[in-house]
Amino acid sequence: MERVDVTREHPARKVAEITLGFWLAKVVATTLGEVAGDAIAQTLNLGYVAGLAITLGLLAAFLVAQVRADRYRPFLFWATIVGTTTAGTEIADLSTHTLNLGYNVTSAILFGGMLLTLGIWYLRRGTCDVSAVVDRESELFFWGAVLFSNSLGTAFGDGLVYVFGLTYTTGSLVCMAVIGAVLLLHYVARINAAFIFWAAFVFTRPFGADFGNLLTKEAAKGGFGLNTFATALVCVLLLAGIVVCFERRQHLVDGRGRSPA
Repeated sequence: MERVDVTREHPARKVAEITLGFWLAKVVATTLGEVAGDAIAQTLNLGYVAGLAITLGLLAAFLVAQVRADRYRPFLFWATIVGTTTAGTEIADLSTHTLNLGYNVTSAILFGGMLLTLGIWYLRRGTCDVSAVVDRESELFFWGAVLFSNSLGTAFGDGLVYVFGLTYTTGSLVCMAVIGAVLLLHYVARINAAFIFWAAFVFTRPFGADFGNLLTKEAAKGGFGLNTFATALVCVLLLAGIVVCFERRQHLVDGRGRSPA
């Protein structure tokens, strides 16, 4: 097992700084992924198999570029996150609807895949901390865990509505409550930071999924019935704005923190 020296200012870091901006961008990216996935499979009526093929192709292109990049590049990183959320939507929907595995079985399979990925990552590298993603092997484990978590979040979020009978609004509120509880534990208990991160990462996905469904599903299903493509475009613009604002702020903070030459 090779342990990685985790340093926040490592010049080769490949993951965004975990700040408020990160979590805001993550929620918007998950909402965008849900809406875009539904637009491809349902609005365009291509089906989940074709939708999965398209989204996995796009994800593969983003992922290759991301892994080959020499350092963290904000728009490439977030495009890859959106790729995982969109493909995750198709993976979960194909499993639950086309393969008829249901929400509970699909969630269990995806949860097991995520735990296995994190477990192997920990055994190989000695940590699952995202600040240690500074080499190719750790980055591949990171993106594997991200894809599993975003697929899991879709299945879990849909399950809250279609299995437990919650509305899209109450489903989102439940996920917000869980995220709040996880963050509270971070401040009041000595819990591993990597566990806190991945727990919050998982539950921001069903929050975004249910919120996306709330915006675009027809009124008969409890949604607002907004156009999926227009909603996706708004999410793209909002995500870009968040990334630009918080990256500029981070550069200012880093600039003040450096000693004069």
